[in-house]
Amino acid sequence: MLTYALKRFGLALAVGFTISLLAFVLLNVAADPAVVIAGEEATSEEIAEIRRQYGFDRPLAVRYLAWLGGVLQGDFGQSVYWRTPVFELVARHFPVTLILAGLSFSVTILVAIPLGVAAALRPNSLVDRAALSLAVAAQAIPNFWLGMMAILLLAVIWPIFPVSGNDTIWHFILPAVVLGLSSVPSVMRLTRTGLLEVMGSDYIRTARAKGYRGIGLLRRHAMRNALLPVVSVLAVQFGDKLGGAIVTETVFAINGIGRLAVESILAGDVPTVQMLLFLFAMFFVMANLAADLLNAWIDPRMRLG
Repeated sequence: MLTYALKRFGLALAVGFTISLLAFVLLNVAADPAVVIAGEEATSEEIAEIRRQYGFDRPLAVRYLAWLGGVLQGDFGQSVYWRTPVFELVARHFPVTLILAGLSFSVTILVAIPLGVAAALRPNSLVDRAALSLAVAAQAIPNFWLGMMAILLLAVIWPIFPVSGNDTIWHFILPAVVLGLSSVPSVMRLTRTGLLEVMGSDYIRTARAKGYRGIGLLRRHAMRNALLPVVSVLAVQFGDKLGGAIVTETVFAINGIGRLAVESILAGDVPTVQMLLFLFAMFFVMANLAADLLNAWIDPRMRLG
């Protein structure tokens, strides 16, 4: 297991390095960072001064190596708009997004997996058809629309939850449910499909012949193999919730890194956008690494791949 973990970790580092290079090049080649920071009405002298001040007059390779060296030391540069170190700025907003992601991830698991199991145990039944219909309907509803309807119904018409903000845990309930429900359809269908496939296997028939039924059959024999693809999807979903909560945070006025990303882009804050782009990508890399390790722990055969 240790050898497998080290191999996967090395691959994750290589992917992270590639992502950092692509993010840096795309952000610096797509537009002149000095012009973005200075604004359209800036004079050529002001733009030249910004190039000199932030080192944009140096070759791209030199700037990337300097940036990468800073990243390895925890230095992501200085925010142009907020006039504070980028690392401190992101560290201030990240716990808010982490709480939102954790709560929404819990909603996804608590709703999707039981629904998928119930649908798989009674294929073509009323429960199965209802679960699949709900999944299709939920997949078609945009996150921002669901968020606005939730605010209208549960915060304005019936003031059960706060309209916006992130002062207390109560402020996170509504956005967490909205964000969590967006992942329910894919996880529920995958759980149902995986469990249906496993329940038709020879070893399940053997287990039934030995007297295993109900919860015991699921827990000891079926769920472990059925959840292998689900674990991978859940890991990606968690990475998506960390890096992709921009719409939800904007709708509910939550001061997390998603909202920070929007404000940084609008302000032309290149150093902050650069770090957030790299950070969002690394969320997915780390989430996939966690999924690989968890799958290898669940199914030892994967360690031989």
